[in-house]
Amino acid sequence: MRLFRSLSFRLALAYLALFALSVAALIGLYYWINIVRPMAETRYQVIREADRLHDVYVRDGQAALLAAADMRARALDVRKPFHAFISRDGSLLSANLPSWPRKPVAGGWTMIEADLYRDGDESDHDALAYDRVFSDGARLIVGRDVQDISERQETLAESVVWIVIFTILLGIIGAALMSRAIATRIEAINATARRVISGDLSGRVPVRGSGDDFDRLAETLNLMLARIDESVEAIRRVSDSVAHELRTPLARLQADLEDLDAARDDPDARSRLIGDAIGEAARLNGVFDALLRIARIEGGRHGAASGTVDLTALLLDAVEFYVPQAELSSMLLRTDIAEGLVLRGDKDMLFQAVSNLLDNAIKYSPAGGTIRISARADGRRCRIAVCDEGPGLTEEEFDRATERFYRGRQVVASPGIGLGLTLVAAVATLHKAELSFRNGAPGLCVELALPL
Repeated sequence: MRLFRSLSFRLALAYLALFALSVAALIGLYYWINIVRPMAETRYQVIREADRLHDVYVRDGQAALLAAADMRARALDVRKPFHAFISRDGSLLSANLPSWPRKPVAGGWTMIEADLYRDGDESDHDALAYDRVFSDGARLIVGRDVQDISERQETLAESVVWIVIFTILLGIIGAALMSRAIATRIEAINATARRVISGDLSGRVPVRGSGDDFDRLAETLNLMLARIDESVEAIRRVSDSVAHELRTPLARLQADLEDLDAARDDPDARSRLIGDAIGEAARLNGVFDALLRIARIEGGRHGAASGTVDLTALLLDAVEFYVPQAELSSMLLRTDIAEGLVLRGDKDMLFQAVSNLLDNAIKYSPAGGTIRISARADGRRCRIAVCDEGPGLTEEEFDRATERFYRGRQVVASPGIGLGLTLVAAVATLHKAELSFRNGAPGLCVELALPL
């Protein structure tokens, strides 16, 4: 029963059945072309000749019929003509058939063995004959030689047994080879799947390079496995980063709570510790809120509100929102934003992304520095750039800048959780935009290219 559940076995059976039907169809086509059709044409010719001789007999009499039959017998044709005319009293008047049935044949049609002997040699003939009895009792048999058709029919009948045997044999061999080929390719996929299940995510399905369906399936599965491998590795890094980033605030929160319990008689200390605990809890809440927002965007569960966005106005609002924060550090926000920038997207998410870029620029720039915000149309894209005068990143760090909790080596001591650029990257992916980095000498320039 398990064998019948095998796809390769069922395909092999289907192949065998299809192969047998194909051979049967070819045999049937050969039989129709070389036996049925020639026999039908000969039958039509014989019945026309019988009708013509009948008309001669009725119209012109017996002598005319004998003359016409004799002339027909001497005519050269592809198929030798045969005839026999017996009078109503049973005497033979004309014939070139060696024998014929003693009594008229029911239905008229019969096959007569018409072998001829000349100079001791036998010439085999089979005559397809039509037996007609006239109203006065006279009998006329008209036929044509169909020996070649009979031989083909006999040869085909003898060959069918061998054809069936070889068809089954070749079908079984072909089905076995096809089943083996399919089973081998499927087993390669199963082996890779078992390897991945066991925990080795580096396993890949072999690709033979033939470009067939199995190769395309293997390439698709390999891409999927590579993506899963990358996702699992990212989750591992995120888990490590989360554990690392949360350890310190949780430890501080625990210490504050322990100190709070000990400082029952010191109202000022309790007030300070409560404020510190609330701050640490807010920091933890911010971390989890940012992680949840990023996960929802990357997982397609954010439900982006796509609509027409006046990007020029959005950028100016974001800059205006951060002016007070910049002024606290004597920073200058310099803008170069083109007029009339309009695109389709999620206004709130785009504002969040721009806000994160401005927040990072203000956070990592020195006091008295200048932050430049520019936006311009470039072909079918709008390029937004935010440049600061901070320590920036090395080119080796560009690829990791959008990882969760990653922070550049030169700013690791600064306040922050390392999720700002991760959220910007998620918003960029949501809007089919490109996020890139370049050194500003000094500082870092972050560019967001959005489709218009």
